[in-house]
Amino acid sequence: MLSGPALAADEMVIRTMGPISYVCGGIAADEQQQLAAQQKNFNMGVLFIQGERGEYLADVSVRMTREGHEVASFKAGGPKCLIKAPQGSYNIEATYKGQVKSITVSTGTYNAQLRW
Repeated sequence: MLSGPALAADEMVIRTMGPISYVCGGIAADEQQQLAAQQKNFNMGVLFIQGERGEYLADVSVRMTREGHEVASFKAGGPKCLIKAPQGSYNIEATYKGQVKSITVSTGTYNAQLRW
């Protein structure tokens, strides 16, 4: 039988879709530490937040495109997503509760934010 923290850690699995790999999490302090330790293996990072105080969001639908072509789409299980992608710029379109936000992120950028 797994305890709560072990289950949370198991959810932070690196997934691959075509040329893109990603991992999302970071609500709990232990997840934030795991993401920080893994950051060197990724070349982009984006944070999903809401409101004045920057409250963390999860269950954000993410669609990544490059030059108009979708390269990945996934549901972010936590507020911070680390992404490994071929060099270049990507449009990240995220939907939370029906509201769409987008940002262009280049490889090498770890502090991109989308705020609702």
